[in-house]
Amino acid sequence: MGLLGKIGGPAIWAPDAKELAGFYAAALGGEVGEEYADESGKVRAVFLPVGETTCFFHTAETFRRPDWPREELPFHLDLVFDDIPATVERLLALGATKPDFQPGGDGWTVLLDPSGQPFCVTRSH
Repeated sequence: MGLLGKIGGPAIWAPDAKELAGFYAAALGGEVGEEYADESGKVRAVFLPVGETTCFFHTAETFRRPDWPREELPFHLDLVFDDIPATVERLLALGATKPDFQPGGDGWTVLLDPSGQPFCVTRSH
């Protein structure tokens, strides 16, 4: 039996959906998509189309930065680029930070996005 569906993309909670969607749009070379506001007009959800995938960012009032690596993560993003060192420098300039703990050796580099959530920069396998 073949696949019956596909995953549209991850939903990521953050203190500011619009800000985090903007970071990932700049990181990936895309543009932020539709924004959805609540009844008071505050942007609560933002879509970021990335090829055939759509990432969904949601403003969460009770968001807490993960305490990684002390806490396990329910998930993280792997971003794929050809030139890892140049990409890491560009992402740092966009607002990412690089934690001291780097468990990937030469396989990947861990960065923290502006909301403090870890993601990996890696090459295509």
